[in-house]
Amino acid sequence: MKGLGKVSVRLRGAECGIEAIVLGVITSIGGFLFGYDTGQISGMLLFEDFVQRFGQTQPSGEIEFDSTIQSLLVSLMSIGTLIGALSGAYTADWFGRRRNLCIGVCVFVIGNILQITAMTSWVHITIGRMVAGFGVGILSIGVPMYQSEVCPREIRGAVVASYQLMITVGIVISNIINYIVRDHPGEESSASWRIVIGLGIAFSLPLGIGVLFAPESPRWLAGRGRWEDARMSMARLRGMKHDPMNKLVEEDFKEMEDSINEQHSAGQGTWKECFTGQPSGIPRLVYRTFLGCALQFSQQWTGVNYFFYYGATIFESAGIDDPLQVQLILGAVNVAMTVPGLYLIERVGRRVPLVLGGLWQALWLLIFAIVGTVLPPKDNPAAGIVMIVSACMFIASFAATWGPFIWVVIGETFPLRTRAKQASLATAFNWLGNFLIGFLTPYADEGISYAFGFVFFGCNFAAAAIVYMFLFETKSLSLENVDIMYSDPHINAISSKKWMPAGYITRNERDESYWERRRSSVAANGAAAPNGHDEKYNDKDLDTPERGASMHQERV
Repeated sequence: MKGLGKVSVRLRGAECGIEAIVLGVITSIGGFLFGYDTGQISGMLLFEDFVQRFGQTQPSGEIEFDSTIQSLLVSLMSIGTLIGALSGAYTADWFGRRRNLCIGVCVFVIGNILQITAMTSWVHITIGRMVAGFGVGILSIGVPMYQSEVCPREIRGAVVASYQLMITVGIVISNIINYIVRDHPGEESSASWRIVIGLGIAFSLPLGIGVLFAPESPRWLAGRGRWEDARMSMARLRGMKHDPMNKLVEEDFKEMEDSINEQHSAGQGTWKECFTGQPSGIPRLVYRTFLGCALQFSQQWTGVNYFFYYGATIFESAGIDDPLQVQLILGAVNVAMTVPGLYLIERVGRRVPLVLGGLWQALWLLIFAIVGTVLPPKDNPAAGIVMIVSACMFIASFAATWGPFIWVVIGETFPLRTRAKQASLATAFNWLGNFLIGFLTPYADEGISYAFGFVFFGCNFAAAAIVYMFLFETKSLSLENVDIMYSDPHINAISSKKWMPAGYITRNERDESYWERRRSSVAANGAAAPNGHDEKYNDKDLDTPERGASMHQERV
């Protein structure tokens, strides 16, 4: 990737380096591993050899999974990912955003090796799933954070949303492989599920190796006082490696620099600060912590993994002849509908699609629950078809909205001072919700069956309300301006779409006169330090980004 330093393309009116685009593709493999691990277990629970090796002898003499063992086998991976997400806050800060991803891949590979070597003990394979989950957890916090910090704002939303696209691709690829290997004959039939797990190792290597050649996050470098390295990294990401003083790079650098210098004056954030807001006093810091946790938890309790973890089992119990084929259909819908989401995220914004998506998902889950409860699908084949259509319509909406958008929002919402810890907490809540879905579904299936859909109906409705009331619109804003917007006491979630940062006519168009006055003020003062990060401005309109933003709003 180093040879791509001078190459750029023009996207949405600004230069974006090919290196930034390639970086987005490579790092999104982390999402693929997330999806692949999510999708593989649904089909493996139906593999005859897998059941015979790890299942339990029932009173009838047949070997099947006990509900508790099945719950633990599926859900304990999520406990590993939860721990990995919390640990990722430390590893991302200590080792850097880039090397953190390598650590996650290494742990994931170790976990997969443990699973492949399992023979007859469900505990052995469950421990392997937990270790692999630990690696996926590190990646689930590390990839969106890294992408958000390195990608130019013109493509940031689409690149981070591609993380969810790769999750969907991972799910459908695992479904395809499950479908192909499920009937592997003979004594060596354990190859069926071992192949599925082992291929995860091969899929992880491009990420672990490729990221070593990518630029480090300029915001992490600047946070360590490595300002020149940060500038060079930013220049590479704009496709201007040999022109680091380019006007566009300089303006991006200055926005980042002002925010980081201000946050450094208060020192490093702590876990306690995420819940108290002190000692930094950053406005709405606690607000953003709870918002991120609520959104990530809600993403899981939309019910998507109810279908991806247990879809094959659910549709088999509904009398569907080939439940793995249904899983393929759901996976294909998931992939296909994520692509429009990449368009919506930059064209429409975050808030409206999330609100409408939550309401649409609630509607179809209500239909799913009513039909499955009133007309048992085993006795009414038409009911089974309606339930499959309802599941497809639900997943289509999730893939285009709640799937990709939440990862984008988590990457954007938090200030640099506490970003790693807050993103880690939010992602941990995603995995907590994931664990609860995986653990409770077998019991819910035995107890209330398809009425479980009513629970997800209520959760989707509540999720849409949370977005409408509390989530700010961050479309087209730099990470520094997102922080300024959340810090403005005169702005709330509903009015946030109208907010404009200082020095911009619209969120996509700079006010060149503002930036020219700013550069002139710096030159007149002659106060810039050699590394350029201590200058002060005399222009009263430009004292602070907040004041400039406020005055710009008045002009608009």
